[in-house]
This record gives sequence, structure tokens and C-alpha cells, in this order.
Amino acid sequence: MGDKGMANNGKSGIDRRTLIKGAGAVGAGIAAGTLGAPAVWGQGKKTIRFLNTETSIDSIRALKVACAEYERMTGTQVVVDSVPLDDAFTKVTTSLRGGQPYDIATFAFVGHVLLLQAEGHLMPLTELTGKYKWGPKILFPIKGETYWYPYDYNLAWIYYRKDLYEKKGLSVPKTWADMLKNSQALNEDGRSGSLFPIGSNGATNWLSPGFMWAEGVKLFDDKWNVAIDNAANAPKVAAYLDFFADLYKTMPSGTSQASFGEVLSNFSSDKVGHTAYAGRIIEALERTSPALATKYGITPYMDSAGKAKAVNHGYDGWVVLKTPNSNESMKFMKWFTENQYINFLHTAPLHFQPPRLDVYEDARWRAHPLIEKHKDAVESMKGFIVDKSMVLTSVDTEGPAPDLRPGKVFEGFVIPEMLQNRILKNMPAADCVKAAGDKMRKLTA
Repeated sequence: MGDKGMANNGKSGIDRRTLIKGAGAVGAGIAAGTLGAPAVWGQGKKTIRFLNTETSIDSIRALKVACAEYERMTGTQVVVDSVPLDDAFTKVTTSLRGGQPYDIATFAFVGHVLLLQAEGHLMPLTELTGKYKWGPKILFPIKGETYWYPYDYNLAWIYYRKDLYEKKGLSVPKTWADMLKNSQALNEDGRSGSLFPIGSNGATNWLSPGFMWAEGVKLFDDKWNVAIDNAANAPKVAAYLDFFADLYKTMPSGTSQASFGEVLSNFSSDKVGHTAYAGRIIEALERTSPALATKYGITPYMDSAGKAKAVNHGYDGWVVLKTPNSNESMKFMKWFTENQYINFLHTAPLHFQPPRLDVYEDARWRAHPLIEKHKDAVESMKGFIVDKSMVLTSVDTEGPAPDLRPGKVFEGFVIPEMLQNRILKNMPAADCVKAAGDKMRKLTA
């Protein structure tokens, strides 16, 4: 994910996975067939409309430079509209209703892709994706076809202060007990030991369940039955909640509703010893705290026994909508992904984690100064993808296949509320797990 702009609450930071509150209602409109068919565009100069959610100056500039080059080569104009991530689905569906649809759009929620594909609004992109080898759990194929082109894995892992570890004689944590001990050890000198969010927001959904995934917890079984509170999973989830409650005691006061921006700023300003995020933290350190830019380490989430590891899954990608311009849009995407992909990735060189495995061996991609400087971290990032023992999942991709039901659990903030019940309300862990299971069944019925 690139820089999606300021969060809607006005706080500085990245709104990573804030989903559209109206998505369900709009999705219902799609399902009911209420979206009008796209109007036929007038003759004349061909124009493609591209809805972009990467709102950093660098990303917008790279897209517009590429589009200008494409127009010079082909005569086809590509108009880029840039909006915050949480506006994208509404913008797309509104454009469909209005008869002047966007031709290409950026999404970071598989549920929105599924909704649009189910109603026949998307072009298959298998022709484009089939040329490359991809990491796991990123294409989300539907009956053998892929309907989006991912450009960012957006995995989240644990950051720790390597220099403070050396000073204290600490080892990289392998178990929850290690993680707690290390966080307690760094909880001094005006610095908090850790920061993992628990608020009802996308930050918690994305950054805090990794310990639970490593423990082997499943939200659904293979038949889509809610499984979080069954006999196999309930004890694991309860143990995760108790561990998190202890870990919370090492976190800064007043951060129970911590946003993405607060997570990012606390670590990059030397206020916490551990946190979780993607590669943007490294970029933030280079920009705001260069003295700390060589003093971090990264590691996957760990389980209670030191046997399993996990990273939290995110994702960002492009879709091509079925419009009168679909053929032109496909031509543009083919050209863009083959000729401009590296340029685009370089607009967030450490944060955009390539899902295409060939990119990691691309000399041009590796030549970026920050990628060269942080090559060890980049190799670790690649390792998270290719390590077959790594658990790679997220709330909204849990389950046996791409489906809307996990997205409902994500938007219902089931996991954040479960954490809040244990930590803020001091409910017994077992009761918290039961309440989460009951809510999941209501949301997914």
C-alpha cells in the first residue's frame, strides 16, 4: 500500500485498511442489479479513466508521467483521479450507476473485487498475471481466472530496536514469553516496551492478530462454519488474549485507539521498543529519524511454543472494469505492468513489497538507493513470502476460498472487540472468545 493520505479522523498517518462503511449497502445494490449499464462513450479521442488510491506525490507523479508517455505513443489519453482508499469503492459504483464508469481502479479489499466480479463488472486479467510467478495468497483466483493485478503484498511483521537489544543482551523473540520479556525490558527511560493497537479500526485488524495466526487459529473451517470458538481453537484464542493483555501493560498510555499513523510515529520517534507494520516504517525512519534507520530489526510474529511464525497479510492491486473502453484499458495495463511497474514500485521502495517474485531479481528494482541500503531487510521480506512454513493470512482472507464472509468479520471489528473485552473490560478470555464466535455467526449468517 502506498500513502493513502491522511486518515479521515484528521490524525496524521496512513489509513491502511479502513473499509467503506457503505460497502454493504452499495454491494447490495450491485447484487440487486440496480447499477445501470455503462453508457457508450462518444467518438473521438480515446480516453481511459484510472481511479488511483496511492495519494503520495511520488506515486501520483509516476502514474501521470507514465500516462503522458502512453498518450504520446498511442494517442490514447489516460486520466488519473486520485482519492483516499476508503472512497474508492463508492467512487467506482457511483460511476457505474452514472453511466460513465471508471475503466481501471485500485482496490485493497478483496471483498470489493468479489462484489464487482460476481455481477460481471470486471475483466479477467489472467492474460497479464499468467506471465509471472507470484507469491502465495495474493491472486485470489475465481474458477481459474484472476480479476486483479496485485502490486503490493503489504505484509506486516514485528519491528524491534536492534540497538537496545544489544545493549540489554536480548535475543530475537521466538515465543510469546520472549516477546513479553523483551517488551518489559525496554519499558523504561521514557520509552514504552511495545505498541500493538486494540481499537475498533483497520490498524488493529491488520497489525494485531499475527500472534494468533502463528498459534494456528482458524476463523472458519473448510465448510465455512465459524471455528474461532470450537474445541480446537478456543483455548488458543484465549491464550492469545491473555498474552496480549500482559503485553498491553508495556504499551503507551492513551493508545487504546491507536491509528496507523500513531503506530508509525511512535516507533520512528523512539517512543516504543516494538511495533508492527510494513516497510513504511523504514521509509519513515530514513525521512524523520535517520540516526535510527540502521537500528531496527524485523521478525515474524511467533507462537507460544516457538514452533510457528506468521505475517499479517494485506494487499493492493488494480482491476479493469467492463466498459466500452475495456480493450484499450487492457492494452494500457499490459504496457504499464511490463514497462512502468518498477518505476511505480520505486515511489514507495520499501513499502511496496512486490508480489511478483521475478522483481526481487530485477537489477533495476534493486538499484534504488534505499533498497540497496536496506538489502538485509528486503531479503527478510522476500523470505517471508517464499518460506513455505510461514503462516500468511488476514482477517478478510481467512477461510477455504475467496469469499465475502471474512470481509464482514473485518468490517464488524470482531477481533478488535475481542481484544477490548479482555483488556479494557477485563472479561475472562473464554467469555471473550465465545462472544466473538457468536458475533461472527450473526455477521455471516
